[in-house]
Amino acid sequence: MSGPLHLGPGSTVPGWVETLERACFGEPWGPLGEGEHIWAVFPGAFARWRIVPAVEEGELLRIGVATGQRRTGQGRALLRHCQVELARYGIQVLHLEVRVSNAAARGLYEGEGWVFQGIRKSYYRNGEDACIYRRGD
Repeated sequence: MSGPLHLGPGSTVPGWVETLERACFGEPWGPLGEGEHIWAVFPGAFARWRIVPAVEEGELLRIGVATGQRRTGQGRALLRHCQVELARYGIQVLHLEVRVSNAAARGLYEGEGWVFQGIRKSYYRNGEDACIYRRGD
């Protein structure tokens, strides 16, 4: 993968990313907040992260791949790219939550060395639990 678009805190999210985010999650989150970054590959994948340099940690907030481009390795490639970029920021420890029912995403994370840490009960609006994962030191 060569050169995904990178947007940092305070950036306006491009319309095509908002459209993809809406398709994947039902609603876009809008402009990037403090510590938030997006890496995106037009037209079909994005990853939104929050980083906290003071503690050398980052959290994957959302990663989405267009329906027609899933299972092509694009999400895996973007995740790997982001991890390399975050390491350049000094971010060594990564966290995320993912729906218990999202077997495809859980398989991706586990295949990329993320370690299951536990369950966060009733994490999502519909009451579904989240699996907590961690990667790094």
